[in-house]
Amino acid sequence: MRIYRSFLFAPGNRPRFVEKVAHCGADAVILDLEDAVPIAEKEATRQAVREALTAISNCPVYVRINPLVAATSFSQAIGEADLKAIVCGDLAGVILPKTERASEAQQAESILNDLEGERGLQPGGIDLIPIIETALGVHQAFDIASAGTRIKRLAFGAGDFTRDIGVRWSRREVESQYARSALVIASRAAGIEASLDSVWIDIRDPRGLTRSARLAKQLGFQGKMAIHPTQVEPINNAFSPTPDELEHAKRVVAAFETAEAAGEALIQLDGQMIDYPIVEAAQRILDMADALEANRS
Repeated sequence: MRIYRSFLFAPGNRPRFVEKVAHCGADAVILDLEDAVPIAEKEATRQAVREALTAISNCPVYVRINPLVAATSFSQAIGEADLKAIVCGDLAGVILPKTERASEAQQAESILNDLEGERGLQPGGIDLIPIIETALGVHQAFDIASAGTRIKRLAFGAGDFTRDIGVRWSRREVESQYARSALVIASRAAGIEASLDSVWIDIRDPRGLTRSARLAKQLGFQGKMAIHPTQVEPINNAFSPTPDELEHAKRVVAAFETAEAAGEALIQLDGQMIDYPIVEAAQRILDMADALEANRS
């Protein structure tokens, strides 16, 4: 199991940024063909991104394409053209923006199936991460999460979401907590991994970023997207077990194993009652620590 705490964006039309992102400590990088790229540069940027995919080898590389379904047929066409340009053996996954319906994810999966077959790639080897960015997307989150075998996790986009519901994106992010929780619940119900949280747009506010990341972790997210290299370390720290959490988890598991061997399934440790759900949570912390160590090796 690979743990994804941080996904770092880089605009696909900025070669200098693309070269740097793979060395910033992020668990994965996202080369952007959507919001960060002017329409006039889309075609040239596809080629640049395709070349970058073969050049980056030290971390998984995802690409955010343009929407497959949008207000105009032109928007749909460039989304499909994005996929045709980027699908190759070096592509870890596709970020599908502004996903509102399961049919959109299924359309992307169908195109990926065809392209993998045509190009001799491993069937189903390319992940698909839908970003939920509207009220309709939140409402349909479970169906989207269940829409295909490529979907291992969802992502949340706070900027477009707050615009869609007509509110200001505040630093405390109270206006999007319901939507965030809805993604967490939908992901769990669909049996996929925990979601990725939205970016934090103020790169000069590391305290705000850390607060946002800790809240996302508390809500049940696995990681968070980043827009600047300086955001990677705070995000990784926020979504990694602390030394105290690891030590406590080890004590919980060890104490319960001893008790279970003696025929007991409910014990007390440091004033807390420990039963199977508590032990399972502690074991998840230890498993995550092992997975992070494997990521580094």
